[in-house]
Amino acid sequence: MARKYFGTDGVRGLVGEGPITPEFVMRLGYAAGKVLAKGGSGQSGRSTVLIGKDTRISGYMLEAALEAGFSAAGVDVMLAGPMPTPAIAYLTRALRLQAGVVISASHNPFQDNGIKFFSGHGTKLPDAVELDIEDAIDQPMGCVPSEKLGRASRLLDAQGRYIEFCKSTFPNELDLRGLKIVVDCAHGAAYNIAPHVFHELGAEVIELGTKPDGFNINAGVGATAPKAMAQAVVEHKADLGIALDGDADRLIMCDANGRLYNGDELLYVMVRARMATGKVEGAVGTLMTNMALEVAFKDMGVGFARAKVGDRYVLEMMKEKGWLFGGEGSGHLLALDRHTTGDGIVSALQVLEALRRSKTSLADCCSDLKLYPQTLVNVRVQPGFEWTKNSAVVAEKEAVERELGNSGRVLIRASGTEPLVRVMVEAKEAELAERMARRIASLVEA
Repeated sequence: MARKYFGTDGVRGLVGEGPITPEFVMRLGYAAGKVLAKGGSGQSGRSTVLIGKDTRISGYMLEAALEAGFSAAGVDVMLAGPMPTPAIAYLTRALRLQAGVVISASHNPFQDNGIKFFSGHGTKLPDAVELDIEDAIDQPMGCVPSEKLGRASRLLDAQGRYIEFCKSTFPNELDLRGLKIVVDCAHGAAYNIAPHVFHELGAEVIELGTKPDGFNINAGVGATAPKAMAQAVVEHKADLGIALDGDADRLIMCDANGRLYNGDELLYVMVRARMATGKVEGAVGTLMTNMALEVAFKDMGVGFARAKVGDRYVLEMMKEKGWLFGGEGSGHLLALDRHTTGDGIVSALQVLEALRRSKTSLADCCSDLKLYPQTLVNVRVQPGFEWTKNSAVVAEKEAVERELGNSGRVLIRASGTEPLVRVMVEAKEAELAERMARRIASLVEA
């Protein structure tokens, strides 16, 4: 059954337009309160949810609307203020609450915002629960009697709790002394958290993107604009750079030369390091994961599987296979023995642990992984166009795949948000990938 309001990562859109309006978000809070709170109760005898947000100006408005909706449903609310998405997942689980809610549009510009939910176990909600919430949204909104209304309070030590949690994922016998690190927080939710984590572990920290004003989240900084971090690393003669996105669940890094490392490469570093201490059964990527990573894992004796694009689908497949590691090239990385969800800070600590234990550089750790050149061509099509029903496109795709053999890969997929067909070709040579992608794209356009 198709979801009406929820996308791959909660409800998201332009603030002031449906569904990101105060009225809808209040109804969403009420519906979620009715669905998520069943069977659970906090110290007050009522269920309790935790609400966090990033640094967008619209967060104040949406936080108030959610609070009103939960209160009307008889659910208590704890407000954490600006906190990374994975922090809310952790705190919800640690405090034994019924659910966690994050007000964020992740890597999007400040004009957008969204609402995403975590279960009491600190995991993304399954589709079935989201469908239950959608059903409840479409029902008339009510209000419990006054004596049963939910109360609101602030979780004053949220920041300190999460900083200590992040530090706990780094081995006690290691530290970061002697390292100079640029930490780019994208003017987002980790602005007052990430620098403390790395500093308290011993690193000299150069801060970037730590002055949010409500409007500058992800603006020219962070994981979606990592050149700013790379430039700062070179200018400050730092050893490494760490870039997070607006809600701090993505990670991109760079070395002392400003060379950027994406999620595929960082996942390789994490898995390779763990193999030094024990067997790694497998890792999950997505349809967009570079083929070189799949080949490298095969050579290492590590299983590999591809999920649909989106960290929730990566997580679902990891659980299905019983594997601990997964990620996306965009920088969503998961290590389920450290956290229940993707966490940019925790992932960076996994990479730093690998560097400390091996006493090598990031470049050395990735030296055996040579990513295949990728060419991505976006072709605008008529709404409703299905490339799988175009015999010429299907035949050309099969022809290109035969020519590439085991040395490349073709992926054609329709955009979920625009009338576009995305044609991606990987090959060992950039010119070959470009030529093959254009061949297929020309037929899609025709």
